[in-house]
Amino acid sequence: MSASLITTVELSVKPDQVGAAAEAWQAHHTASGFEGRALFRSLAGSTLLELAPVAGWDQLEALRADWSQLWDTLAPMAEGDFRRQVLGFIDAPKPADTPLPQTPYVQMRHIEVPPAVYGAYRDWREETIYDVVRSSDEVDVFLAYHSVLSTEPGVMFVSGFSCDPADYNAVFTSPRYQEIVRQAGDRYIAGGERGLYTEIYARVS
Repeated sequence: MSASLITTVELSVKPDQVGAAAEAWQAHHTASGFEGRALFRSLAGSTLLELAPVAGWDQLEALRADWSQLWDTLAPMAEGDFRRQVLGFIDAPKPADTPLPQTPYVQMRHIEVPPAVYGAYRDWREETIYDVVRSSDEVDVFLAYHSVLSTEPGVMFVSGFSCDPADYNAVFTSPRYQEIVRQAGDRYIAGGERGLYTEIYARVS
């Protein structure tokens, strides 16, 4: 079943060193002793993303030490600082049998929802976003998280898929889904439609 608590760690690296950075990051995984981590590379740029299940809050202190070591390893290849979040599981219209999706691709979908409309948003997305996801074979896993500790608070969907990214994107660019995005922008997303952030990543093998 999906992890109840996960961390996300993103790092933009120098474009000519993405392969070396990914190799170093994976070697760090092997040596760290933390199980279940997955590393991905953005399809749109030179950003690496780590998803990791967290057993509980007492593990975060050990993770701090681990992140310090990762800093030392990747600093020469980095273009910016590490961006980290702790996310708590909310629900899943398409659950995973494992703590994290095991699919070749994941898409991270983020919006910030003002607290005053969050309850109404939850009801609305069940009838709109989740209805599309459940009826779309292109989507293998779709998990809803919410920020616990983050500099970019809000809703984060972790969507796993195995098909061609163009076929997957077609689900979320259809006229029906574009209307859903419009409704969300009008009612629930801080900053309107422009507040929707999406990024697709390929698993680093």
